[in-house]
Amino acid sequence: MKMERIISSIKNNYKELERSIVSQLLLETPNHQLTTGTYRETIWMSLFKQIIPHKFSIKQGVFIMDSNGNTSAEVDLVIFDEQYTPYIFNYGEICFIPIEAIAVVVQCKSFTLDDKNLTDWVKTIDQLKTSNNSIARLATGIAINKSVSTQKSTRPIKILCYLSQQKPGQKAEGRGFDIELCAVKDGSKLNIKFNDTVKNLYNAFLNLNFHQLEDDSKGNDLKEIDRLKEISLQEQFAVKGNNLLSFIFQLNQLLMLINNPLLFPHQSYVKLFNESIAV
Repeated sequence: MKMERIISSIKNNYKELERSIVSQLLLETPNHQLTTGTYRETIWMSLFKQIIPHKFSIKQGVFIMDSNGNTSAEVDLVIFDEQYTPYIFNYGEICFIPIEAIAVVVQCKSFTLDDKNLTDWVKTIDQLKTSNNSIARLATGIAINKSVSTQKSTRPIKILCYLSQQKPGQKAEGRGFDIELCAVKDGSKLNIKFNDTVKNLYNAFLNLNFHQLEDDSKGNDLKEIDRLKEISLQEQFAVKGNNLLSFIFQLNQLLMLINNPLLFPHQSYVKLFNESIAV
């Protein structure tokens, strides 16, 4: 089989997968809104499972915590590094995952979007902060209370997945998400929009790796990355006529900007548990 035919077959396969995903998302479960919502979350989860590296795990319906005692609102889907940071704190059926492990948060909605609720939800994610209080062996020696210079106070990529009666605008709304994925009724494609936070790789690098840090704290770390300003995520990582295949390249490129494992701050979480007063 010639390479041209192989490439064409791969592209067609992702077009068919996209059609299938959209069709499943728009399937209504009669008279049972809760069942329909859970079903759609499962469909979105199956999509992400097919497009992210196996080093990441996906979990449904969890809370994210940090070592300062902050907790997010419930997150529909989280994509996290369970191999390097194998901590899921359980309380019965409820799971709490440290922010240091989280790469992507996904919120799944139906046709009706409440912008205030979405903005409030995003705030519970943005309040979380990673800790540098870690000890680990590196190639150059032992790192104590130190993070990688270009990867400080990271935050997850924030994705909103929803349904729409009509094709939405081309630019992501001001709801605080980096990416919005929309399945349009009577359509066969996903509409994918990118916020200015990730419009080019320079913006993405700064927003994802220097969360809650002042500009002057970045210092010399940014002198060598000006070339990233010229690389548009939406334009230079797009496969013509194939939204889903484009999104695979785009999302995984973003993950490569943050997926160097953080040095996990064990002592910070030990302190959190020791200082907590039981009620």
